[in-house]
Amino acid sequence: MDLFENTERTNLHELGEFGLIDHLTKNFVISKSTTFKGIGDDAAVLDAKNKKVLVSTDMLLEGIHFDLAYTPLKHLGYKSVQVNLSDIYAMNGIPEQITVSIGMSSKFPLEAVEELYEGIYLACDKYNVDLIGGDTSASKQGLVISVTVLGYADEKDITYRSTAEEGDLICVSGDLGGAYVGLQLLEREKLVYLENPQIQPDLEGKDYIVERQLKPEARRDVVDLLKSRGIKPTSMIDVSDGLASELLHICKQSNKGCNLYEEKIPIDPMTFETAREFGLDPTVCALSGGEDYELLFTIKQADYDKIKNDVDVSIIGYITEPNAGKNLISKSGQVHALTAQGWNAFKG
Repeated sequence: MDLFENTERTNLHELGEFGLIDHLTKNFVISKSTTFKGIGDDAAVLDAKNKKVLVSTDMLLEGIHFDLAYTPLKHLGYKSVQVNLSDIYAMNGIPEQITVSIGMSSKFPLEAVEELYEGIYLACDKYNVDLIGGDTSASKQGLVISVTVLGYADEKDITYRSTAEEGDLICVSGDLGGAYVGLQLLEREKLVYLENPQIQPDLEGKDYIVERQLKPEARRDVVDLLKSRGIKPTSMIDVSDGLASELLHICKQSNKGCNLYEEKIPIDPMTFETAREFGLDPTVCALSGGEDYELLFTIKQADYDKIKNDVDVSIIGYITEPNAGKNLISKSGQVHALTAQGWNAFKG
């Protein structure tokens, strides 16, 4: 699985740092009115236009957050933007600018970095975001990608994790567990390949869950949907570390309990079947898998009629008073304490 086999190789030192930045960013066009000055000076200049500014940063490290044995660089560039946009959507805001900083070892030729930036460009173009700066550096630790995103919202629209109220309905967009199960599939095929490089990866019919892992989509459409229905969520968070972990964050920050119903958790049939093939419990994959980048939010019961018929939003439980605990009600009606076994970057 040599990513750079049979490709042209242009050493990065032939361009130098500023030449590399110029080369990679020459096709990015400024489109947002909030971008007053983009790349080309000591700092970008933004005009918030009387809105609040939302800022979030994520770092992706080779060997911890991604494996280049099965992650195409174009997909990686796209995903590195998506995981950041998702944080702004989770605040009920709209992202408009990003900065991208990368550290790379000498094994990466220019052509590989171009592929990474092609994915970044696609994400910026699709989600109408300006690339306004960043940095490049040599790295002895493999590939490092750090993205900072800036978004905007009217103060009245910003949604926090800490404002869920007793009786609120717990909602989630899309379906859960697919990214984690897709990762298990990719890891299995990597092991098969390492044992016998003549065997081609067997991913046929599994496109959906593989894409959930390699090319997630941030849910701007959900933010737009809620606004169009006149719904302001009472709290919201994106599902990056698993449903259980995120719901517990909302409960902790809001000082509330919850009842979450297993039978209501949305799981795609392909995710369910593939999890079973791996001997995994599909519910556990949804609760603890992570990287789905769906939006988990709470709404007032009075808003139920506005959203009850939307096929892409599932109502999976409700918020309770804190002493009622944080509970998962199984399909058989058993009550379990909701626990987070989500992904931990610091696990040994």
